[in-house]
Amino acid sequence: MTARTTPGGTASRRASAARRSAWSALAFLLPAIFLFGYFAWWPIGRSVVLAFQQTNLVDAPEWVGWQNFQELFADPLLPQAVLNTLWFAALSLVIGLPLPLAVAVLMSELRRGGALARTLAYLPVVIPPVVSVLLWKTFFNPGEEGVVNAVLDLVGLGPYPWLQSPDLAMPSLVIVATWSGSGTAILVYLAALTGVSTELYDAAELDGASVWRRVWHVTLPQLRGVILVLLLLQIIGALQVFTEPYVMTDGGPANATVTVLLMIYRYAFLFGDYGVATALSVLLAVALVVVSAAYLRLTRAWSTS
Repeated sequence: MTARTTPGGTASRRASAARRSAWSALAFLLPAIFLFGYFAWWPIGRSVVLAFQQTNLVDAPEWVGWQNFQELFADPLLPQAVLNTLWFAALSLVIGLPLPLAVAVLMSELRRGGALARTLAYLPVVIPPVVSVLLWKTFFNPGEEGVVNAVLDLVGLGPYPWLQSPDLAMPSLVIVATWSGSGTAILVYLAALTGVSTELYDAAELDGASVWRRVWHVTLPQLRGVILVLLLLQIIGALQVFTEPYVMTDGGPANATVTVLLMIYRYAFLFGDYGVATALSVLLAVALVVVSAAYLRLTRAWSTS
């Protein structure tokens, strides 16, 4: 005699199998969750606590409450560091956002030498950041022997005191940062361009659209998702700039290139005030979260339309 399977029994077995599958997945995820929590979220939590303490990282910490934040906001250099960081970010977006896209579009049109062009475009990323920054520091030598001034002298310009001028120092750092980091963006754009349908270009060309109109009406709309992601990453990276001002100018001249991250470094490793340094780090992290959330909210409609 064959036993009959009731609908309720089938549903119960399915629910039980689903629970077993969920517990099995959780068991596999537990090591990764533990490692991520220990090496990511635990330091973040400790940093928040340290922002309200005074310590030299050797003796027992002393709870000081909001004193670290009060000392931080009393520092007259903080407003200038914030403005310098925002100025660097703005210049980075003006120079560093359209340049990789333009280079990628031009490289995608190459019929020969594309592999060599991609290699040369990505080469600055392979060079260690400190090495490339020191190399550019030599290029920006204020005298006529500087490479940049020597090139400009060929067209009757210069010499300019690049890193010694409060007005030119920050644009110089932006040029170096753009040169060092644009290779990754170029390769990402090139990969995204391969997904653009050639039929759209053919249709636009049949309609008599110029190269600029094809880029504006076909290429950019197809790449908007990639552009939005890279733009957000560039904003976050620019607000955390450290290597260029630290190695090239040390915040000078006249504090024209002091950034928020450079102030954190000074508080921690020059002044030994780890509490204030952590307090500024926490504020920077909160600012980045707010900027990222606002950016994603403002661009949500455009990215999904």
